[in-house]
Amino acid sequence: MLSIDIHTHILPKTWPDLRERYGYGGFIRLDHHKTGCARMMMDDQFFREIDSNCWDGAKRVSECDRDGINVQVLSTVPVMFGYWAKVKDAHDLSRLLNDDLAATVARHPKRFVGLGTVPLQDPDLACQELERCVKELGLAGVELGSHVNDWNLDAPELFPVFEHAAKLGAAVFVHPWDMMGKDQMPDYWLPWLVGMPAETSRAICSMIFGGVFERLPDLRCAFAHGGGSFPATIGRVQHGFDVRPDLCAQRNAVAPRDYLGKFWIDSLVHDPDVLRYVVGLVGERRVALGSDYPFPLGEHTPGKLIKSMEDFSDETKAALLAGAALEWLGLDASQFAE
Repeated sequence: MLSIDIHTHILPKTWPDLRERYGYGGFIRLDHHKTGCARMMMDDQFFREIDSNCWDGAKRVSECDRDGINVQVLSTVPVMFGYWAKVKDAHDLSRLLNDDLAATVARHPKRFVGLGTVPLQDPDLACQELERCVKELGLAGVELGSHVNDWNLDAPELFPVFEHAAKLGAAVFVHPWDMMGKDQMPDYWLPWLVGMPAETSRAICSMIFGGVFERLPDLRCAFAHGGGSFPATIGRVQHGFDVRPDLCAQRNAVAPRDYLGKFWIDSLVHDPDVLRYVVGLVGERRVALGSDYPFPLGEHTPGKLIKSMEDFSDETKAALLAGAALEWLGLDASQFAE
């Protein structure tokens, strides 16, 4: 079966010193302290250690071959979004990242599909870079954060970006970042374990209640980490809509449950019962293989959970492994044939 992993992250091997380039700090740099390994540093503070599979396309292809993955969808690491930075600098950084990502895709066009990043704090520039990503760089779409500083994804300022994505036929992948409540839960990796799922639910609910999906029925939007905590709380969300429409239905009178199956989620749920549940909730054509490669909180053997599901038919597995991804990306399997 064809396998397409829609949730993988990549960085350039090198990039300019951004503190020197822009005149202030807060950006990530790579410290290549030993062969095949680098430290991600936020100024002089350690953030994460990564291996060469985070920048080396050939190594990624080798590991995909090992794991039975035909295609990876590449997107930047969310800490690189730069939504907090000055607009011109975030735009410049987006271009640096997108050019490098597109070059990696061009070297392995049958193995990689690319999603760009855009300076969302300036929607006009974000639309310009989105268009460049699709029309000049040949990327399939963009990765967006779960919020943009003080804007949730229903912010009127952001609607033109989603509208432009729909017009261009660009896929949108929403990934959590800058997790809510992180300062109140510094221990036990809670921002990643609790905050990230909540961020994704925040994004989905904002787009539902804010009428983004209703106004843009052709928008192809996918959400990371199995939709975060949204699938487990849809009953509560729907009940809240039913009993307090004065609060929940202010901008969209359509029930939240009506949007199940109108957006995609990835399969990264780490549990067979949860995978079974989300497939039943949104449908096999709306759950796409996603691993969060190459990071430790991801699925270490991409696609292993899907393939292990004995009660899933071959048709269901084929949809989860590739069919849903192809529909979301707007691509055809034939373009990946050797």
